[in-house]
Amino acid sequence: MSQHFTPISTLGEFGLIQRLSDRLADIPRSPDLIEGIGDDAAVYRAGEGILHVITTDALIEGVHFDRTFIPMSFLGYKAISVNVSDVVAMNARPMYATVTLGIPRNMSVEMLDSLYDGMRAACKKYGMELVGGDTSTSHALYLSITVIGEVAERDVVFRRGANVGDFLCVTGDVGGAYAGLKILLDQRQALKDMGDDYEPDLEAHQYVIQRQLRPNARLDMIDAFKKAGIRPTSMIDISDGIASEIHHISTKSGVGATVRIPALPFDPETRAVADQFMDDIDAYALFGGEDYELLFTVDPSQAELVDGLEGCSVIGNIEEATKGIRAYSPDTGLLPLHPAGYQHFDPDEDNPDNFGLPESKHIL
Repeated sequence: MSQHFTPISTLGEFGLIQRLSDRLADIPRSPDLIEGIGDDAAVYRAGEGILHVITTDALIEGVHFDRTFIPMSFLGYKAISVNVSDVVAMNARPMYATVTLGIPRNMSVEMLDSLYDGMRAACKKYGMELVGGDTSTSHALYLSITVIGEVAERDVVFRRGANVGDFLCVTGDVGGAYAGLKILLDQRQALKDMGDDYEPDLEAHQYVIQRQLRPNARLDMIDAFKKAGIRPTSMIDISDGIASEIHHISTKSGVGATVRIPALPFDPETRAVADQFMDDIDAYALFGGEDYELLFTVDPSQAELVDGLEGCSVIGNIEEATKGIRAYSPDTGLLPLHPAGYQHFDPDEDNPDNFGLPESKHIL
């Protein structure tokens, strides 16, 4: 047994993933495996011209959510949605899900009923089935969801397909999930401070709270892209913030990119929250995460199609790798854009100077 002890924090989340992946490198690769570790989902050939995609994600009490602040039905819905979002990022449709539950002793049957009500609602929305899983006791509530989807081989989209000259685009609006997190954390602090005198003040923030607690995967965009004749060259879902996601695309594609800050799309309610806390709203989009929108690239010939598609915005462009990843605004000009924000196993994860943007570790 090795006497060495290397803290995982010295690697960070993505360094750890790469290290563990390297440990598996000598396993013979199946000829039917199209994409393994390193994208939103693994991809394998399931038949003539048909691919299956498979993804797994976990939600852990005390790490990803606080059970006192999220209804069980919302948690169940979100657990399915975040996995479906990974499947959608491959331009695929979800088909089946399995669920592993770690159940603490302080949970009731009724709470589990509500959890599964949320999962059922999500499965109905996305047209998929929950087909099995496993249950066990645990010290805290633990959910691990695996989703399998399907896509025609000609339609699959990876992170690695971006080309110099492509336009960088995003669906929907961004930063709303982090705005919702800010409101809920603020209200939780008010509850601690005021006790029985606490009266929730959430009416003006329903949209951003919904974005945080009950997000929707953008499965609707699969049909919208097809109907509009749009074929993304690369795509990823926004779980960790635009800055992190564009780094993933750029690394896999071997390119650089520039994000135009004034082009970032925000809902008015998100702007109101940023104003309330006197925050830089751009940081909500770049580093906040959990919007579960799609960040994608298209060939310049399709830029007009994206402009004509409701709910899509062109926010930048793909450049040579030597230019790196940059952000542009009229006030600052071009500046390097680093993939900041919360990462698991980061020794500075609680550093208040880290943009003040905790991600899943502090989710409600």
